[in-house]
Amino acid sequence: MPAFRKRISHPSLLALSVALSLALAACSQGPSAEGNKDGEAETKTEAVVVETATVARRNLSASHVGTAALEARAEAQVAAKTSGVALQVLAEEGQAVRAGQPLARLDGARASLQVAQTNAQVAKLEANYRRAAQLAEQQLVSANDVDQLRFDLQNARAANQMARLELSYTTVQAPISGVIASKSIKPGNFVQINSPVFRIVDTSRLEATLNVPEREIDRIKQGQLVVLHVDALPGRSFTGQVERIAPVVDAGSGTFRVIAGFAGEGSLQPGMFGRLSIQYEQRLQVPAIPRSALLDESGEASVYVVRDGKAERVVIETGHSEDGYLEVRKGLAVGDQVVIAGKSALREGSPVQVIGTTTAPKAETSAPAQPANN
Repeated sequence: MPAFRKRISHPSLLALSVALSLALAACSQGPSAEGNKDGEAETKTEAVVVETATVARRNLSASHVGTAALEARAEAQVAAKTSGVALQVLAEEGQAVRAGQPLARLDGARASLQVAQTNAQVAKLEANYRRAAQLAEQQLVSANDVDQLRFDLQNARAANQMARLELSYTTVQAPISGVIASKSIKPGNFVQINSPVFRIVDTSRLEATLNVPEREIDRIKQGQLVVLHVDALPGRSFTGQVERIAPVVDAGSGTFRVIAGFAGEGSLQPGMFGRLSIQYEQRLQVPAIPRSALLDESGEASVYVVRDGKAERVVIETGHSEDGYLEVRKGLAVGDQVVIAGKSALREGSPVQVIGTTTAPKAETSAPAQPANN
């Protein structure tokens, strides 16, 4: 019996030990496999997709920007100086005219008769005065009679000049050079004295008036460059200059008036509305970034820079701003890549995937633009 029991128990113990070994192996392998999967999930953090811009050098100007409408430097309402029927209309709307040019002719028959009448009166008195002067030398006429004839002659000559002036008023003339903006006269119309018949606008020089805050009164100077963009002509810019500065600050608004001038007789027309930029300081070839790269956070200005595939938040010092670009005085170097799209999903050290890079236009090496000639 002992021998039989020994042969039976030995295989059972071996099977039991094998089962225990497998169970221990399974217990030891289960937790480590799950740990590896969690570790792989932690290491496989998704990269944030962003767009970047390269820090590049640009020419930037410090400027005051405002909006205003263009106005003609000179404008004249041409009124009839006498009454009469319009016989001829010699100018039409849109026509360029010069100062003194005839625009219309009125019926001058009555004025012509008055000139003829006063001419005859002057001729009569001149003859009387000459005879009286000869008789006065012979002491046949008193000095008082001669003086009276001389005064009558002067009065007749003045009346003759008045009649000639009235006759000249029958020709309506342009008081200034410019373009006929409107007319309210046709041949055959009866024109009343002092009624407006033409409007002339001098488009050779246009002006725009800006109300500038008083804090910039020491920066704005006569002759400074002014750049104009008008809504009616998108994509085009026009240059002018500061022509006049009102030396008084308005106490109510805290502003002073600045008048900028632009050359006319081209695409610019009176009444156009546009945006003006008075450039009072220019910075040449300075590092610049798009304004869209700036983080919308209170306090110090900062941006995200892509370095070694990760986002790094960098505090910068900014300067002038123009046309959507911002000068960088400290914090970045030329060639750095700043994030301009996808910033909201970034954190310090976030891995990034750059899908596009914007390169700023190269800085111009030529001298700054000069104001347009007067």
